[in-house]
Amino acid sequence: MSGAGRGIGRSHALLLAELHAHVVVNDLGVDREGRGVDRVPAESVVAEIVAAGGSASANHSDVSSAEGAAELVEGAVQMFGGIDILINNAGVLTGHDFPFTPVDDLRRNLDVHLVGAFELTRAAWPHLRMSDAGRVVMTSSSGLFGDLDLIAYGSAKAGVVGLAAGLAAVGARDGVGVNTIAPIANTRMSDPDPVFDSFTPRDVSAVVAYLAHSDCQLNGVTLAAGGGRVARIAIGESAGHVQQDLTIEDVADNIDTICDTGELFVPNDMAGYFRAFLGRVSDRKRLP
Repeated sequence: MSGAGRGIGRSHALLLAELHAHVVVNDLGVDREGRGVDRVPAESVVAEIVAAGGSASANHSDVSSAEGAAELVEGAVQMFGGIDILINNAGVLTGHDFPFTPVDDLRRNLDVHLVGAFELTRAAWPHLRMSDAGRVVMTSSSGLFGDLDLIAYGSAKAGVVGLAAGLAAVGARDGVGVNTIAPIANTRMSDPDPVFDSFTPRDVSAVVAYLAHSDCQLNGVTLAAGGGRVARIAIGESAGHVQQDLTIEDVADNIDTICDTGELFVPNDMAGYFRAFLGRVSDRKRLP
């Protein structure tokens, strides 16, 4: 599990350890903008797990590099014999008003959130395939809907959703479930707000533990979790408007129908999307 030294990741690690999982707690110990290195957070979580009778080890690799991801995976396999669950939770948070967001902020967010999830999942995938019930849980959030001051962060998190969708398609072939959590919880990554005082990381961790369980048959699903509420977030397509020789005026005249989400279709993958798209085009063209 990456980013497990503090906040939501720490909560995930503690709960999975309570459920008798062998947990590798990966954390660089950086601040929320990705600066500095501190071994204490990961070591503290491991000590807490072991003191409670659980099984855990600490890792301080940088998962945004292929070498760091491979080191984490190899260490987990050597210590525990395999990998059944991968939780990609490592993250940084930088916020600037656009267009004053430095491109270095974007690169840093992409490296940690997107590249880190890619590298770690790629390194772990052969072991997840060998598991009877390999499970991957990704972490997204504002990338799903956009956030005024978090352009770089949100862009990287949106990339995670795309990565998860592609991996879910591969996972359907390889027997690995890949799902995404969109958490809302009161941690150091969030700005202080009394509204979120009751939004504990534990509520999110319960959902993550379900997605990581061998009984969970979901694949390619994103679940929002926070404050005791769980809901599905889905990307879908409206029924739309179809006609021959479409013009600019046709688009303008039918824009309300085009944007009407009353008949929203949520595909499982691109193959299903294309089948439905072509079917709707054919059906509408056959209408008088």
